[in-house]
Amino acid sequence: MATDSQRVSWRTIFAYGAPALGAGYMYLLLSLYMMKFATDILLIAPAVMGIIYSASRIWDAVSDPLVGYLSDRTTTRLGRRRTWILASCLPISAGFYMVFAPPMSLDESGLIVWTAIAVIGFYSAMTLFFVPHLSLGAELSDDYHERSRMFGTRHAAYIIGSILSLVSLYFLINEEFDPNGDVRALAADLGLLAVVIMFGLVIFAVARLRERPEFQGRVKSSPVKAFKDVWQNPHARLLLIVTFIEHVGSSAIAALTLYVTHYVVGAPTWAPIIIFAYMLPSFASVPLWIPLSRRFGKIRVWIFGMILTGVSFGAMFLLPFFDEVNTRLAWIISMAVFAGLANGCGGTIGPSVQGDVIDYDEHLTGERKEGAYFAAWNFVQKSALGVMLLLTGFVLDFSGFVPNVEQSMTVKLSMVTLYGLFPLICYAIGAAMFTRFKLDEKEHGKIRADLDARAASAAAQA
Repeated sequence: MATDSQRVSWRTIFAYGAPALGAGYMYLLLSLYMMKFATDILLIAPAVMGIIYSASRIWDAVSDPLVGYLSDRTTTRLGRRRTWILASCLPISAGFYMVFAPPMSLDESGLIVWTAIAVIGFYSAMTLFFVPHLSLGAELSDDYHERSRMFGTRHAAYIIGSILSLVSLYFLINEEFDPNGDVRALAADLGLLAVVIMFGLVIFAVARLRERPEFQGRVKSSPVKAFKDVWQNPHARLLLIVTFIEHVGSSAIAALTLYVTHYVVGAPTWAPIIIFAYMLPSFASVPLWIPLSRRFGKIRVWIFGMILTGVSFGAMFLLPFFDEVNTRLAWIISMAVFAGLANGCGGTIGPSVQGDVIDYDEHLTGERKEGAYFAAWNFVQKSALGVMLLLTGFVLDFSGFVPNVEQSMTVKLSMVTLYGLFPLICYAIGAAMFTRFKLDEKEHGKIRADLDARAASAAAQA
């Protein structure tokens, strides 16, 4: 149990979590709707969109580590994290608005170029926000369980933003099926509103939060040495591999939910409700996972969450074999609820465990490299999404997918294989591998005791 001096105030936690609401809205709306917006509204081929997302992931191999390393070494009046969070506002706004507001005058080639610049620009700008923001969360508390409380609140705010994006998704989908609808105009208006709100939330957080000055100037190593330390950290290396495998599986919800709801379930306007059935338990279960992690340990609880996610998605493979639309709806909603519960576990426990791994690095190197570590995890997560989107684009093309018509059984089975069986396999492998993770509360306690003793000795000598 955290002592009074270790416990983080709710004021700090609220300020930290606030911008995650805007980020959750933007990230989910783009992840869920951009592929379908591009293929069904802008009429860009799925394989072309897959290539665009893959190009974005290749660029991430440069941008993520660069932002992580530079934020670790930044020294300004605002601090090494808030400086980057503030700087992310303008490029995030420009990228997000461009995604959903391409000029009507563009021809097919022009739309592809515009979309490529917008998508790559948005994800690059989000790196400027996500890596420093996650790093700041690991710095605000070094207590084993307070970190879960901190990141649990961040996850809850992110999910609230995601749920709000479902409202926008609902209006966008209904606009698609309105004979007089104008999806492009509505998407542009929603994009502008999101930009204004995100800007305000970031300013609020930067103004309210304070960074720990003792962490500044603690990174002396070169970029190559910093990321070599990340890979040579055995706990980080295992976590990176498991994170990639896990997120390849979970990216199915972003890549295929709208397609499965439309072309497999046969109820396209229900997509926001199905996703809401996933998001609500993800948000509501945060207060459940924190005490469970105290009782059974963060590692065991997270492994259970991985298994639950895999089983929940695996059951989606059965969807084409149900005859009635209502039966398919009931099945996908039920499985979405269980998958959402598991997502709440990963969103709460995952970053908390990552913070513990960073403490282990400080124990070995004497440096605080939160930026390098969260850059590595952020890159792995986005790479997993890129792999899934690339795979989705080519599978849809080669299976015979044609937008806005009834699909063949081959196309439907291709969709649910990627949406159900593939995540089941990924999460089973990830959970099995994660049983080898050894940095539990007892081991972390030993590390913290050593780090605290070093800090006390340094203070006495100063």
